[in-house]
Amino acid sequence: MKNTFFYIAFLLLSVTFSVAQEKKKIIIENSDFVDMNQTEIPGAIVFTGNVRIIHNGVKMFCNKAYHFKEENYVKAFGNVQMNQGDTITMNSRYAEYNGDKEFAFATGDVVLRSPESTLTTDTVYFDKKNQEAFYNTYGTIRNKENTLRSKSGRYYVDQKKYKFTTAVTVTNPESTIKTNNLDYYENSGHAYVFGPSTITSKENVIYTENGFYDTTNDVGKLSKNSKITLDNKIIEGDDLYYDRKKNYSRGINNVKITDTINKVIATGHYAELYRNAATKKDSMILTKRALVKTLVEKDTLYMHGKKIIVSGPQEDRVIRAFNNVRFYKSDMSGKCDSLHSNNKTQLTKMIGKPILWNNENQMTGDVMHLIGNNKTQKLDSLKVLNNAFIIQKDSLSKNGYNQIKGQNLYGKFVDSKLKEVDVVKNAEVIYYMYNDANEFIGINKTVCSKINLELEANKINSITFFTKTDSFIYPEADFPENARKLRGFLWRGDERILNKDDIFPAEEIALDDKIQIEAKKKAVAAEKPMEILPETLEFDDNKKVEEKKTEKKAASKKKTAPKK
Repeated sequence: MKNTFFYIAFLLLSVTFSVAQEKKKIIIENSDFVDMNQTEIPGAIVFTGNVRIIHNGVKMFCNKAYHFKEENYVKAFGNVQMNQGDTITMNSRYAEYNGDKEFAFATGDVVLRSPESTLTTDTVYFDKKNQEAFYNTYGTIRNKENTLRSKSGRYYVDQKKYKFTTAVTVTNPESTIKTNNLDYYENSGHAYVFGPSTITSKENVIYTENGFYDTTNDVGKLSKNSKITLDNKIIEGDDLYYDRKKNYSRGINNVKITDTINKVIATGHYAELYRNAATKKDSMILTKRALVKTLVEKDTLYMHGKKIIVSGPQEDRVIRAFNNVRFYKSDMSGKCDSLHSNNKTQLTKMIGKPILWNNENQMTGDVMHLIGNNKTQKLDSLKVLNNAFIIQKDSLSKNGYNQIKGQNLYGKFVDSKLKEVDVVKNAEVIYYMYNDANEFIGINKTVCSKINLELEANKINSITFFTKTDSFIYPEADFPENARKLRGFLWRGDERILNKDDIFPAEEIALDDKIQIEAKKKAVAAEKPMEILPETLEFDDNKKVEEKKTEKKAASKKKTAPKK
């Protein structure tokens, strides 16, 4: 019985304490004058002059106050200031405060200050219980680096975050952000945008519909319908990263870089772009289904390599491609281990097992050089150095192949078609001969020091042999099959790249299929605002760690400093 009594008494005491906590009363701590005339302001006590009010961690100062004691409510007039510890200070011409709800309303030249920023607007509502302040009148927020202007906004005290859902503009000396949906963390200067948004600076324009931007360090991470415009270059991709101070951009998955002046389009699933504003020697690295498309002679040249590097301005642009390089143009295609192309010299080097198909001609050798003409911007000539070999399937015979081999080959192009060929040193020919009526004459086999061929409509029009010529025309029946192929003959027609899609090997196609599946999943995730990054959430903790490190270094220097 005694235990029951104490238990009931404890419950009653707990309830009484809880109610007392919920209905903590507003206290008028100081006032020069007090007027309790209920006729003028029914239900209110009027305090005038140096009024100080306190309530549950909130302090208010004003010239005049109406205290509605029963309602636990106060109205404040003239030079109103409201403080919450050292986190929030709010000044206004008029304010109201509800002690039960712990809710404040301030209007008239309102200035809301936090340790990192200052908000000025006409009217502010402050919810102390939830630690939120919001406004629906045009407001301006300023901190060390940025100025934010918006029609409405909400401030979360504990998170040090402003949230905007209507037109907002963020400006600083380096950039301007315009969006309709922004979360801004005042301690770090980190901005998260959602929906159509632009970030503009002197160097570039960024567009995104879901992204992060560090306004202090000028670093951006973008994840939906994003593109970065840098002078004449446009970078697009599923995930983009940008560092303005380092002049560095990176794209992951479905990356596209368009050079509007040089008419070059580069694509891949990973790309890096380095810019040098002073020298204009920009460079670009592409991997993962890398492709560079270049406009050549009113045609498009498609080139793939496991890794492609493009560097330099248009007049001195260099393209380097590595590992299983392939390229295609409507009248030409080829393969090699690596490729080096210089726009200034108009020289393209194919290195490592090069093979070139020009119309119906298959050309191989140890090294190939394609040389362009800077004036006409057309392909001018070809060099095949060491073990030069041309094979062309004879169009009339069943299994015949026209063949030319020698140490070196020099070719001349007219309108992108091979017009003339010189084969020098240890030259050999097997050639199927026809008269003007396309009647078969015989198979010519010749060995000499040098051969000159003139081609018309992709067919040999004339052939001239020079020095130490050993030549014979065989009837087809008298020329055995095993003698109809020169030493080193290797027909690779099944490898020929016949369209732009053939330039990708099987492993690159499989990689693309895998990435596209991942991209679809990420696209769904990008329909929601980006998750807050660790560098934002841990900003204050990391800042404290860095400050302690700095203090330790300073203390260490003091200890080791020599005494005077």
